[in-house]
Amino acid sequence: MPCIRGAMQKGGIRRCGAGAIIAAPCRRNGVLPPRLRGFAKDTPGVIVIHSEEHRLQSGRSELNDGQLVPCYEKPARADIVRARLDAVGVGPIVEPTRHGLAPLERVHDAGYLGFLQTAWDEWVAEHSADIDALPLNWVAPGMTRRRVPRSIDGRLGHYSFDAGTPITAGTWRAATAAADCALTGADRLRAGDRGAFALCRPPGHHAGHAFYGGYCFLNNAAVAAQSLRDGGAARVAVLDVDYHHGNGTQEIFWERGDVLFVSLHADPADEFPYFCGHADETGAGAGEGANLNLTLPWGTDWAVYGAALDVAARRIRAFAPDALVLSLGADTYGGDPISRFRLLSEDFLRMGAAIAGIGLPTLFVMEGGYAVDDLGVNVANVLTGFTNA
Repeated sequence: MPCIRGAMQKGGIRRCGAGAIIAAPCRRNGVLPPRLRGFAKDTPGVIVIHSEEHRLQSGRSELNDGQLVPCYEKPARADIVRARLDAVGVGPIVEPTRHGLAPLERVHDAGYLGFLQTAWDEWVAEHSADIDALPLNWVAPGMTRRRVPRSIDGRLGHYSFDAGTPITAGTWRAATAAADCALTGADRLRAGDRGAFALCRPPGHHAGHAFYGGYCFLNNAAVAAQSLRDGGAARVAVLDVDYHHGNGTQEIFWERGDVLFVSLHADPADEFPYFCGHADETGAGAGEGANLNLTLPWGTDWAVYGAALDVAARRIRAFAPDALVLSLGADTYGGDPISRFRLLSEDFLRMGAAIAGIGLPTLFVMEGGYAVDDLGVNVANVLTGFTNA
């Protein structure tokens, strides 16, 4: 992966060139919780963790196809999912527990987190509260990235990779609430739950160690996976079923052998995020072989997708993790406005059953899905398929 270079040592914790933490081996001296293998398979339903603070991220516009358009990633996405989960009774819906900055710092760069906390106020001071903060320009090949600009416009370009992810007055609070949903889900798995669903918004899988984009600011799935590792899991797998490649999750765990990342997504030769997610990207250093990208063509239906999901499931079982974090993007649906797969609503039931067949305690973390009217049905179908398997 060309954006990852080298490794450095800091404070006894190894970090890859992008800065992602490589955790020390799990201890077995009774201090850490036991492995998660003995989860309660007969636990009814799936607990849902959701925060109303998601509404604080409500951008005015994003740059798409050469013009500013209303944001596809909007509060109605989470509202329609929650309403459907209530209607079908997937499981109890609870508020997240606050976890503070420490779990975020295990995955994200401290300077980047500081930027996210102050970016809006700095934008308003330089520009206006009447417009969202969007970047002006980005680093190109051959340009150095060693220095962080002083200007807020420069730092927006330094820390982002697209102009579709507006920073607003409520971005930091919404993003941290989403991360708390994922962390609370990880807590539930450690407590013995078979499954949990973190209804996160904004999503997270495009956010890297020190960058945002693709509607994502904090990588909720990666934060949860790291929390499971820190809580006693010797190995964790992250399976990403979003239509778009989880480039941020890949970057964070690129040199990690203790976290397997598997992604099924549209071929990045044709589709966002374009620059990561190819089949020959398999990890580096200790992480060599712990990254599997299964790229699929436009027009993929369940016959093709299901076969790829079987490959992913076999790889995960071979890795023998203690827990599974599932980045759940429902934008593989045939009616999604910014995607080109052809899955039907009933296919999401099959997806949930296939994930249950992996046989691991599973934390579902909400990612993409922009066919708002059908999004709730499709997400609920995944969870129902998992619960009923």
